[in-house]
Amino acid sequence: MTVTAHRRARAGELIAYALPPGDIWLEILAAHASSGASFLPIDVRLSDRERRAVIERARPGLLVTPDDEVLFADPAPVDPDRAWAVVATSGVSGRPKLAELPRTALGAAVAGSLTALDASVFDPWVACLSPAHVGGLMVLLRGALAGAPVDVFDGSELARLAVEPPDGAHIALVPTLLRRLVANAQDLSRLGVLLLGGSALDPALRDAAARLGARVVTAYGLTESCGGVVYDGIPFDGTDVRISSAGEIELSGPTVMEGYRSDPVATAGAFTVDGWLRTGDMGELDAEGRLVVHGRSDDTIRSGAETVWPDEVEAALRSHPGVADVAVTGVADHEWGQRVVAWVVPADRALPPTLDALREHCRERLARFKAPRELILVDALPRTPSGKLQRAAVPPGPAEPHP
Repeated sequence: MTVTAHRRARAGELIAYALPPGDIWLEILAAHASSGASFLPIDVRLSDRERRAVIERARPGLLVTPDDEVLFADPAPVDPDRAWAVVATSGVSGRPKLAELPRTALGAAVAGSLTALDASVFDPWVACLSPAHVGGLMVLLRGALAGAPVDVFDGSELARLAVEPPDGAHIALVPTLLRRLVANAQDLSRLGVLLLGGSALDPALRDAAARLGARVVTAYGLTESCGGVVYDGIPFDGTDVRISSAGEIELSGPTVMEGYRSDPVATAGAFTVDGWLRTGDMGELDAEGRLVVHGRSDDTIRSGAETVWPDEVEAALRSHPGVADVAVTGVADHEWGQRVVAWVVPADRALPPTLDALREHCRERLARFKAPRELILVDALPRTPSGKLQRAAVPPGPAEPHP
C-alpha cells in the first residue's frame, strides 16, 4: 500500500481516508498536524453503500483507499478552524452523523487525558482501535499532537499483547477487547492504564482484569466531545457536567464539537439554548460529585411504576457463565406496560441458560423487578463496527423463545 496524498494536503482541503489500522496513520496525522488540512477517517468495514453515504454527506476533495485515490470535482468547503477532523458518530440509534472537531478541541482532549491519568507525554501508548472511531483516533493523536510514542497493533494481535505486554504502555480498549485480553493474559501488571470506553463495563470483567494486576480506568464521552472527558466519574479540568431536569447528561468545555457537517438541523438539536452539549445519555451525580451513567434516554424500560436501565441488567446477566453476549429490551406488556426481555447468545448452545437460572442469578445483584421476564436465545447480536450494541436492531434474526 502506497499512500502519499497526505504529503500534498493543504489547509482548507478535506481528505477522506478509508485505510485499515497501521503505522501509515501516524504519518497521515503528523502530516495533517503540520499542514492544517482537514481529514475524515472512514471505517474500512463499511459496505460500499455505507461508504458512499458518508462521502455524499462529507463531500471531501479526495478519497484515499489502499488501492486508489479518487478526486472529487465538487468538494464542499471546510474551515480547518472548525473542522480539522471530521469523525463519524457510532450510529447506535440511526444513521451516523459527522462531527466537526477543531484542532483546539482535540488538543484539549489529549491534554486533559494525560493530566487525568497523571501520564507523561513520553509514556508509550498502544493503538488497537479503529482510527475511524474517536477512541482509536485519540490514541493516535496523543502521538501526533503531544509527541507520545505510539505502537499500532491490529486487534488480532491481542494474544501477542497479552503474552508480551509492553512495559508501562497505556492501552485504550472497548470491553470486547478487554475480555479477549484477560482471557489470554496471565499478568497485566507491566502495562500502564487500560482505558475503557465504548460501552458499559461489566464489573466482573473489571475485577478479572484487576486480579491480573491491571489498572482499569473507565472513560465516558462521545464523538462530539472528542471522546472520553470523564474518567471514573470525574470530569477533565475545564469540562463541566450537569444533569438536566429530565435526567439527561449535558457537557460543556473546550473539547466539545462545533457541530455536524452539512446537518444544521441535527446541530441545533445537539445543544441546549445556553450552549451545552446534549449527550442523549441519562445519569446522575452521586454524593461525591462523580458521574453515574444509567444508559441511553431512549433505552429506558418502564415496567409497572419502575424504571429499568438495560445496561445494568446486561451487566448482571453477562456475569453468568452461560452467557456469551446479551441485550436487554423492553417489550409491550398488557399488565406491566413493558416487560424486561433478555436476548442471550449462550456460551454453549447445547446447554443454554434457562430463564429461571438467569432470574436467580439476577436476584443476588438486582431488585426483583429488574430481572428478565422472558428469555430469547439468538446466535448473535447486532453491533456497530466499534462494538456498540445496536439495541434498536435487536433481534438480528429469527428469535427462539426459551423457558
